Amino acid sequence: MRLHLLDGTYELFRSYFGAPARSGPDGREIGAVHGIMASTLALLADDVTHLGVAFDTVIRSFRNDLYDGYKSEAGVPEELLAQFPIAEEGLESMGVTVWRMVEYEADDALASAVARFGGGFDQVVVMSPDKDLAQCVVGDRVVGFDRRRGAFIDEAGVIDKFGVRPESIPDYLGLVGDSSDGFPGVPGWGAKSASLVLAEYHHIEQIPLDASLWAPQVRGAERLVGALRDHIADALLFRFLAVLRRDVPLPQTTADELRWRGVPRDPFEEFCTRYGFDSLVGRPKVWR
Repeated sequence: MRLHLLDGTYELFRSYFGAPARSGPDGREIGAVHGIMASTLALLADDVTHLGVAFDTVIRSFRNDLYDGYKSEAGVPEELLAQFPIAEEGLESMGVTVWRMVEYEADDALASAVARFGGGFDQVVVMSPDKDLAQCVVGDRVVGFDRRRGAFIDEAGVIDKFGVRPESIPDYLGLVGDSSDGFPGVPGWGAKSASLVLAEYHHIEQIPLDASLWAPQVRGAERLVGALRDHIADALLFRFLAVLRRDVPLPQTTADELRWRGVPRDPFEEFCTRYGFDSLVGRPKVWR
């Protein structure tokens, strides 16, 4: 039995930039909502039994209080931001469990769901390509899945891609930065140097601040040590920003509450009528 956890924010962005534009009956742009609903109906038709979807209902989170440069709604098209609450309502009308994040981020909700419910399943599939979610991967029991590429990533895949184990992903991002989340990392540190060093030392505070003590042979080690020494506080802050919370208060307490039992006919059909999604009305495979 599998638990599927979907990054609704990523899926809505993907639909907005990848699906055709579409106007609702009131003239509002609604194409991203139609896209995410259609793709989720396709997912539910593919033997998915337990599903949770997390959204950044508010793009800002507690991390913005810790670092001014952290990602925000700046630069996000207004017509995309306006579709978040509609998409959340649309998936709920399909009988899907939706987590609307305000203080925390969608990725925190997904990581918390893995921690709270994952033990009750043979496998957990975290459906997002976000780098920070790689820290949730455990063997081949908790895996990532990029729906756009149709590619799974297990623990061996994380090591192959990043050069470090999943538990070192926040340290890796703390050193190299994460442009999608808005923090720069430590000057001079790149993917290769970070993976070589963290493969040996695992966590930032365990890296010797004397290049002569380094076990791995890393080009420019003296320069990298100097940069780390000068920016150690930033590196530890960036790592903290990259660590996903596993204690987000989710309303569900048991795995069975995530079971998808079919599309509730009346709410779904009313939603589709309201937004002109006539083509979706006949799509559900299971009604309740």
